Amino acid sequence: MKRNLLSGIVVLLSTIQYAVAQDRKAPSYPLITHNTYFSVWSNSDKLAESTTTHWTGADQSLIGIINVDGTDYRFLGKDAEQYRTVLPASDEKDYTVKYTFTKPEGDWTASNYAATSWREGSSPIGDARTDKTKWRTKDIWVRRVFNITQTDDINKLFLKLSWDDDVEVTLNGKSLFDRVGVSKGFEMIAMDKDRLKIGENIITMHVVNTGGGARADIGLVDKEKPTTKALEVADQKSVSVTATQTIYSFKAGKVDLDLTFTSPLLLADLNLLSRPVTYITYRVKANDGKTHNVKVFFSASTDLAVDQPKQPVTATKYSTAALSILKAGTDEQAILKKAGDGVRIDWGYMYVAAPKAVNATQFITTEKEAVNAFRTGVASNTVFKGTKLALNTIIPFGKVGATSVAKFIEVGYDDIYAMQYFNTNLRAWWNNSGKETFEGQLTKAAADYPVTLQRCVAFNKTMYADAVKAGGKDYAELCVLAYRQSIAAHILVKSPQGEILWFSKENFSGGFVNTVDVTYPSAPLYLIYNPKLMEGMLNGIFYFSESGKYGRNYAAHDLGTYPHANGQTYGEGMPVEESGNMIILTAAIANAEGNPSYAKKHWKTLSTWVNYLTTEGFDPANQLCTDDFAGHLARNANLSVKAIVGIGCYAQLADALGDKATATKYRAIAKDMVGRWMKLAGDKDHYTLTFENPGTWSQKYNLVWDKVLKLNLFPQSVYDTETKYYISIQNKYGLPLDSRKDYTKSDWILWTATFAPTRAEFNQLVDPVYKYALETPTRVPLSDWHDTKSGKQTGFQARSVVGGYFMKLLHDKTLAKK
Repeated sequence: MKRNLLSGIVVLLSTIQYAVAQDRKAPSYPLITHNTYFSVWSNSDKLAESTTTHWTGADQSLIGIINVDGTDYRFLGKDAEQYRTVLPASDEKDYTVKYTFTKPEGDWTASNYAATSWREGSSPIGDARTDKTKWRTKDIWVRRVFNITQTDDINKLFLKLSWDDDVEVTLNGKSLFDRVGVSKGFEMIAMDKDRLKIGENIITMHVVNTGGGARADIGLVDKEKPTTKALEVADQKSVSVTATQTIYSFKAGKVDLDLTFTSPLLLADLNLLSRPVTYITYRVKANDGKTHNVKVFFSASTDLAVDQPKQPVTATKYSTAALSILKAGTDEQAILKKAGDGVRIDWGYMYVAAPKAVNATQFITTEKEAVNAFRTGVASNTVFKGTKLALNTIIPFGKVGATSVAKFIEVGYDDIYAMQYFNTNLRAWWNNSGKETFEGQLTKAAADYPVTLQRCVAFNKTMYADAVKAGGKDYAELCVLAYRQSIAAHILVKSPQGEILWFSKENFSGGFVNTVDVTYPSAPLYLIYNPKLMEGMLNGIFYFSESGKYGRNYAAHDLGTYPHANGQTYGEGMPVEESGNMIILTAAIANAEGNPSYAKKHWKTLSTWVNYLTTEGFDPANQLCTDDFAGHLARNANLSVKAIVGIGCYAQLADALGDKATATKYRAIAKDMVGRWMKLAGDKDHYTLTFENPGTWSQKYNLVWDKVLKLNLFPQSVYDTETKYYISIQNKYGLPLDSRKDYTKSDWILWTATFAPTRAEFNQLVDPVYKYALETPTRVPLSDWHDTKSGKQTGFQARSVVGGYFMKLLHDKTLAKK
């Protein structure tokens, strides 16, 4: 039975192709996507053209080679570049610098500049918990002096640089590099080695922090000549991205190979959702009617289990009754010690497992030696210690003819403890009892493989069809891109009080945990597929207030810096923003679940927050909103909409709870505010960015809940006016956020498009976002903050907020229930 079911799944996998071969499908392709730490992506359209990376941009190399009758073809990954250190950056060794937070006078980049008033400090430099030189101002100027004894032995010199957000670098008083916008981890910038002097050199950098995290790190490296003989490359015929799978098809000489990465993130099944195991399926068949000897090689770098490549790891090979297993983790095992934005996990263990029926051969090498070992002979070691190791698996297919043969392996990660919640360490949901083993999870995943793949394929098909019906093909493709990315920015745990906690990390924008104004745009995806997860996004914030740990009369911004959910660490509150978000989302939960029980549980807190909105929300003071990168803004018309909608939601909840008097009172307040809002924000053919500020404008994306929850607060004329105006001013890659800049937030565009009066107007607003996703020159997991003229990433990547793309689907689902 299982064998027949598996064959059917394999055939079905090969037929689910939603796009034309070789076209770009995504700015970056999801391969392994489970949580913010266990997340591997390919940043090129051809799978073999780039080294696979973590979402931060750090190398996390996966290699795939197929051997056909003795000829090797690479199909997955490019060998990670090997570099020799010339001047260490702080991922290898701490170094001393002179620095200042005050703009220096004179030529501060010159070798003979007297930096006598500057401070002296040690790297790392930034605002992370582990940084030794704390930088929390807008600007930092840094000077680093070093000596060079020779340059003849340098092959190709690169500047090794990491910064957040804008940077200017000089070497020996002359400009070397500058860029506006944050780096993707460490970036390697080619430079002329003749720029170095024998003897003393001075390298400087000026870094500007425009918002969010801060970091400044610099070094020099020599790119080594490759040690692996060049391989033939399999001809990639197509790539398809679905909700839970990424599927590649190749021709490798006389054999065809289909490769499928499946991260089974089915939101209705919390145990499956929480289990961090990705399946990699290989299906091969001859394409010439003959038989051929085939074997496949898979290699995973132990960089998946470290924060910095310099960290020593131990890798082991062993087996269970059902599986052959490779396992690796750092020697230090500093569980939950590190926190921050660009931080990768360096505790717990990565696994590569193959069912015994696969007859795999497994071995451990250094990353550098992995491919050569596959080609010349494997090692027999069972324990290996060092840095930058590789876990290698050879999968034999034997003689393969016209009938396809499929085999799979598993890649998993056991984080031991996933989060710290008000100083209590919590295990991931799959091991909340503490009695489970990861080998047990791998064994269960292998046994479940046929049924799990069938479920994934069915969900992919249904989700896509529903999205096409709601918004058309381009819209559906955007939802597909958003699905795994959003989910993989979360972790599922259970609180000591027994509640679901579905924690987000504010990826690439500060690293905060459970940020309310990240939860808010992410919400539609979870409201559709499992509103209990939506509760899990609010539970921690409610607990923070109701436990007395957060003593304010408005909602908190966040619960800490990931993975430490011990209390807000963002520098200031967003009182109207977060209070409005929490009330609106509670009403959305009631709507999705068909009852107000969740609101009833937190009614006292919601009442405190709504009273804050009634006094402070209509004409907001000079404060931040979710678009904090744009700075403080007083009299923000869109923020006022949030307050009005939040009050209307509270009235709707009161009505559902049977408190008609309260419902009438607060609905009257909201309706009165609408009339005043239209007068203060009105500006002929549109509504303004801030009250009584003609000539300005902004997206009023907060209006969408008035439609989705059928509050009926704002007249249709507001939607008609705004939509017509938006279409008249949008650019090639979308509608700008407001009149101040050309940049936008694509999640907000999808919300704004949802309240467009007609499907044609919806498509006019959405199509440029889809065009951006396919044409952006910035190859990272989809950025939600981009320039509408150039299509380049402005900031942010791999964030959960793209779950907001599902707003139209949520809107249509809600209307269908009425």
